Amino acid sequence: MIYSKIKEICKEKGMSITQIEKNAGLSNGAISKWNNASPTVDNLQSVAKVLGCKVDDLLNEEVAVEGR
Repeated sequence: MIYSKIKEICKEKGMSITQIEKNAGLSNGAISKWNNASPTVDNLQSVAKVLGCKVDDLLNEEVAVEGR
């Protein structure tokens, strides 16, 4: 669910998962692992900051991106 949400927001912003991982200081492939394992709060906060959204937006079913 979290991975799908991040992927959806990335698509809307014209960014790749790899770009998000790099800008958030995560290892390559870290976000895709969130399909099977829960991310840390710190990692979620880093990704949310890079995407310009709130952590809650990554956890909720509706996408809410700033500026929409």
